[in-house]
Amino acid sequence: QVQLVESGGGLVQAGGSLRLSCVASGGTYVMGWFRQTPGKEREFVAAITWSGSRADYADSAKGRFTISRDNAKNTVYLLMDSLKPEDTAVYYCAARMFNNIATRKESFAYWGQGTQVTVSS
Repeated sequence: QVQLVESGGGLVQAGGSLRLSCVASGGTYVMGWFRQTPGKEREFVAAITWSGSRADYADSAKGRFTISRDNAKNTVYLLMDSLKPEDTAVYYCAARMFNNIATRKESFAYWGQGTQVTVSS
């Protein structure tokens, strides 16, 4: 079992930045970020392979968000720039034990508890 703990959420004004962190209790392969708002499905934001050589982003995140990882710290980050009110959501860290990129939530076996991001206009 791998436990994931997110941090870094909060309240920020539109146009601002936040960096989310997720620490895993053990080694993982692909790690990703998803987000969810009330009444909606959890949606893919970004994912990264173990080596960091490949990262995928949702269209809504491209050009504004950057995913990275530090394997020595078992930590994945999501740097979010140029935040918009529509980025407001609970952000979840996820991990899977295969090294091929995945964007479907069903492909991830481990989940954190989520961290709230609120972007004010």
